[in-house]
Amino acid sequence: MIALVRLVVLFFLILLVTAGGLIMCLFLGRSKDRVYFIAKAFAPVARLFGLRVQKHVSYKTLDVKQGVYIANHQNNFDLFTFSHVVPHGTVTVGKSSLKWLPFFGWLYWATGNFLIQRNDRHKAIATIGQIVEKMSDTGLSIWMFPEGTRSRGRGWLPFKRGAFYAAIQAGVPIIPVVCSSTHNKVKLNRFDNGHAKVEVMDPIYTDGLTEQDIPQLVSRCEALMQAKQQELDDALALL
Repeated sequence: MIALVRLVVLFFLILLVTAGGLIMCLFLGRSKDRVYFIAKAFAPVARLFGLRVQKHVSYKTLDVKQGVYIANHQNNFDLFTFSHVVPHGTVTVGKSSLKWLPFFGWLYWATGNFLIQRNDRHKAIATIGQIVEKMSDTGLSIWMFPEGTRSRGRGWLPFKRGAFYAAIQAGVPIIPVVCSSTHNKVKLNRFDNGHAKVEVMDPIYTDGLTEQDIPQLVSRCEALMQAKQQELDDALALL
């Protein structure tokens, strides 16, 4: 019964946020903060699922004017956990097919997120180049999920290189963002689903790096982010 109520409420919330968000976009035009404001609207929805999100943002990111944010991608609850830490002036990068998804997809497109064709490797690489150009022209940061798809309890999936290529080409730092494990931790029929932790880590600067450095950079970020998730999970186990 609790699950049904939550899903019904969620449906109407999505309708409300979509309608309100589309209207907001008409007034904001090409504002750099369209995604930021929509994230603020989605963040409280975590409480609908009995989930309390604790966030920590490294003070070192406050000096970063533009960067590439990379986050782990677990499941649909990512929308309600990571939305607590989406910074100003940031858009995400997602599959081009998202724009056809009713309600959320329309809003995703209207808020100015970058869409890429992931099924075609050559088109995806060309789109990364366009994203770098847009970053240079607009000063926008981008948010990407380097795993490319939700892990859904399969552990960490191998990181794709697009985000790292974009960061090096744009000459901006990479900022890892990690959420504690949520797979099978949130039960729709359970009133209280405890806590989740989200942390925005220290920036990793790419000054002087080239494409030849990407494999090492990828490995470094994978190791740092996996260790951070374990740290967050261990901290939650003590609550």
